[in-house]
Amino acid sequence: MTQGASGEQPFHPPSIDPTKFDAVLFDLDGVLTKTAVVHATAWKRLFDEYLQAKALRDHVPFQPFDILLDYQRYVDGKLRYDGVRAFLESRHIVLPNGTAHDGPEQETVQGLGNKKDGYFQAHLAQHGIELYDDAMQLLRNVRAQGMRTAVVSASKHTAAVLQKTGLADFFQTRVDGIESERLHLAGKPAPDGFLEAARRLQVDPPRAIVVEDAVAGVQAGRNGGFGLVIGVDRTGHAEDLIRNGAHVVTADLTELCP
Repeated sequence: MTQGASGEQPFHPPSIDPTKFDAVLFDLDGVLTKTAVVHATAWKRLFDEYLQAKALRDHVPFQPFDILLDYQRYVDGKLRYDGVRAFLESRHIVLPNGTAHDGPEQETVQGLGNKKDGYFQAHLAQHGIELYDDAMQLLRNVRAQGMRTAVVSASKHTAAVLQKTGLADFFQTRVDGIESERLHLAGKPAPDGFLEAARRLQVDPPRAIVVEDAVAGVQAGRNGGFGLVIGVDRTGHAEDLIRNGAHVVTADLTELCP
């Protein structure tokens, strides 16, 4: 367990206290489900294919997508098209936005995003979805304590994933990529999705907890003024999570069970 060193009074003991908090807002990929690595692999396949073709076309060296650094910095936790745009900007590449109906062969932000989504869906269809045991234990524990729960994710597949894994009944509300688009909510690191979930649960942000594995996610939790932002370190990036707003970071969510 790592605690933030931002000068604030640390939480002690670092566990979820149901007398101080009324709700827990969970991210999906990388927190509840072992799908973050699937997303990262799909992003790498997408961008390496695109960058290789561009390098050949422009007669420049090929610089591949870094599945750790580039994924965490530019796309992890963000809405799909925001992730495409952010990574391309990091390579000084500007593409037209296109439309949501652009096919995978079209060289637009949304065309690339749709191509990545096809890679992700194909993997899920072939391999299925696994859950993190520690997250499930925490989820069951906070529910048993009478706390309200929500899932807040950039993924447009959130509802399908919850249904396939049997998680749907664990949450009172869901704010995902589809809902964010419908309500015109800004993606993480903006706090809009978490704030919308708290509003639906009728909980003030200081009385709610955010559980996130992405840098953009912990930034969103802090930007929204949530009472406790928990960083989940699945890939050895605890320092990044602390530096970007997590109050505490853990690799095992059972450490935080009330």
